[in-house]
Amino acid sequence: MLGAGFAGLSCASLLAKNGFDVTLIDKHSQAGGRCRAIEEQGFLFDLGPSWYWMPDVFERFYNQFGYTTKDLYDLKHLNPSYQVIFEDETIGIPSDFEELKKVFEQHEKGSSKQLEKFIDDAKYKYEKGMSKLVYKPSLSLLEYLDVNLLKDFFQLDLFSSISSSIKKYFKNPKLIELLEFPVLFLGAKPNQTPALYSLMNYADIKLGTWYPIGGMSEVSNAFRKIAEEQGVKIHLGENVLKIESQDDKVKRVVTNKNEYNDFDYVISAMDYHHTESILSNQKTKNYSESYWKKRKLAPSCFLYYLGVDKKLKNLEHHNLFFDADFSLHSEEIYDTKKLPSKPLFYVCAPSVTDNKVAPEGKENIFILIPIATGINETDEDRDKYLNDVLERLENKTQQKIKEHIIYKKSFATRDFISEYNSYQGNAYGLANTLNQTAILKPRIKNNKLKNLFYCGQMSVPGPGVPPSIISGEIVANYINNQK
Repeated sequence: MLGAGFAGLSCASLLAKNGFDVTLIDKHSQAGGRCRAIEEQGFLFDLGPSWYWMPDVFERFYNQFGYTTKDLYDLKHLNPSYQVIFEDETIGIPSDFEELKKVFEQHEKGSSKQLEKFIDDAKYKYEKGMSKLVYKPSLSLLEYLDVNLLKDFFQLDLFSSISSSIKKYFKNPKLIELLEFPVLFLGAKPNQTPALYSLMNYADIKLGTWYPIGGMSEVSNAFRKIAEEQGVKIHLGENVLKIESQDDKVKRVVTNKNEYNDFDYVISAMDYHHTESILSNQKTKNYSESYWKKRKLAPSCFLYYLGVDKKLKNLEHHNLFFDADFSLHSEEIYDTKKLPSKPLFYVCAPSVTDNKVAPEGKENIFILIPIATGINETDEDRDKYLNDVLERLENKTQQKIKEHIIYKKSFATRDFISEYNSYQGNAYGLANTLNQTAILKPRIKNNKLKNLFYCGQMSVPGPGVPPSIISGEIVANYINNQK
């Protein structure tokens, strides 16, 4: 196994559980891939994922090894789930559905009933999607030629956009933006994302927003614990340099420390494009450079990790700043591909919930600004955007923050490339557009090398932590079925 993120740890654990002797290699000193942490001046910062959605996916994985989530970490249900800061008001999103209906009704008469209908439809898509679509290897259209599944396709709304679907139910611009945000931040423009992905609204609104006490790295620690208990040998601080093949098989994997040549399978959970770039025989690649250039990527982002020497007011655990033009920022991410004029941004303040991640009386702040991939940002760009959003943050929360920052670290496109070999510095993989769904995503199996497989956010089922967990399981199940 190459790459110890969630996909790699998931795949390695399941293969080892089924009797394979598994070695897992990763370039970093911690397992978890993008879900790692750093500790500085008493602050514990999660470097990557900060949202814990779809708890059923984690629970399903843990159950396969005799665990439940509560055996591994303390999971707290957040209420409010998050708050959204608009130009003229702040809307808290309560975790209780009846309370949320009241919030909707305050903004659009009759919308509480419409929300019930929308969520019932989203629930159908979530349940059908999870049971019949996302766990498929998507190597052939024949996997989907099931009479019952073909009937479901019409209700799954694959050929209409989530934007048009939401607008059938709601007219209020703020309610529409509330429901569109998961796909904007994680995948593609809402008008280019299949309505199927309203299943994310069901995950958000009905399954809830959660937080593992101690930070998201507690989750990657749990995955590492499970992997090691299955007998997976994890080699950290080891960078894969080359994948060598002979005839129709991978014969040797070369790292900066070792050479490996005694294996039946090689599975890469590293960036898909990077994996193929280090194949010794470039003719064995699944995809050409022209293929990748035509892909629509999910965003990159500016990330900032800030330690503040006082507690801050008017912030929840998760905060979405929609005090700017939603459509303009979307266009600048996906179409014009330039640094945003006035970006939407996200602020996570985990120390609002968790006293383990900041010294007493201080605040741990994580700021994310979605940007286009392929941007050659400068240090001056990073400083400018941080200063801009801090001014808006100060204004909206009515307090001084900049002068109270005692620790600062930034991360952006060039870091995604250097740390994760991320294609064009993407943060989340491929956008969830119709022509990049299911069998139209990069294949889990190499077409020319019989023993090379791929998993992770560039392949099925897509970007995000739960899909990455599922991706590892898909490949493990496929290989287990070859035994």
